[in-house]
Amino acid sequence: MNDYEAIRALKARYFRLMDTKDWSGFRELFCDDVVIDVTGSGGEVITGADEFLTFLTPRIGDAITVHHGHTPEIELLSETEATGIWAMEDRLTFPDGTRLHGFGHYHETYAKTDGRWRIRSQRLTRLHMDFTPAQAAPPGGTAE
Repeated sequence: MNDYEAIRALKARYFRLMDTKDWSGFRELFCDDVVIDVTGSGGEVITGADEFLTFLTPRIGDAITVHHGHTPEIELLSETEATGIWAMEDRLTFPDGTRLHGFGHYHETYAKTDGRWRIRSQRLTRLHMDFTPAQAAPPGGTAE
């Protein structure tokens, strides 16, 4: 598999493992010292793969999530470094019924170590978010 396809497969695993909540598999996708910037989604900048999982899992671990990545722009900088920008769409449904439907881009850098590409840095930017708060159940009924 060439490097472009390996990076595409890395990102495909990223989306699948996050949505299926396979946190140990998800952890393997990142360099140990990864820098994650989710300030564009109301979050913060997190340094370290373990720290990122500590940040992420309580926020989306109980939610039903669907993430899609599209139209990757991948540039190989060397045999061991690359950059990528992915258009993205995500849908999150939280246990209380709150929903988020968002659009934006992942801006990433990659490092190839031990023959495998991993995410070295990631910045999520948002173009649009539809936020639907949970609806209170009517007296004697359930929210729909």
